[in-house]
Amino acid sequence: MLNDNFTPAINYWIKALDQYNFKQLCAKPSPESWSLGQLYMHLIEQATYYLEQVKICVATNDNAAEQASPVAAIMFLDNDFPDEIMEGPPSNRLTPQPVSKEQLMHHLISLKQEMDEAGIMIAESLFKGKTKHPGLGYFNAGEWLQFTEMHFRHHERQIKRINNFLQKNKYFR
Repeated sequence: MLNDNFTPAINYWIKALDQYNFKQLCAKPSPESWSLGQLYMHLIEQATYYLEQVKICVATNDNAAEQASPVAAIMFLDNDFPDEIMEGPPSNRLTPQPVSKEQLMHHLISLKQEMDEAGIMIAESLFKGKTKHPGLGYFNAGEWLQFTEMHFRHHERQIKRINNFLQKNKYFR
């Protein structure tokens, strides 16, 4: 199935969530950086958007001849984001804190199920449509699914940096 790689990626985040309390989830390393809770919210918001793109792609042939950017093509070939800290759009500063740890867990479990359903939709679709990523050109449904999994893995580096902050500042005691 197309989303076989997503299950381990989201399971990583579900398992990681278990080790934090709500205070830890909301602690920010600096005023300009995200808390773990905001990082989770970002992943959930983006994955939800990517899944919307999958649904559009499997229902149309629009933009089928369009291409991903050369940078995106390399990312898909490598099946990974570049190993660097990337500056996101200014809207990332508006990423909210979660309401609760339970909210995050509920959304992650729902995403896992929706990704399974997306894989089935792609396998059964006769359409080859593409939608435009804001900075990386056009993706088909399978590429949106792959991009979602890559995005989750990319942020595993960030969770490690935030964990270091939490440990140094005694949030784990």
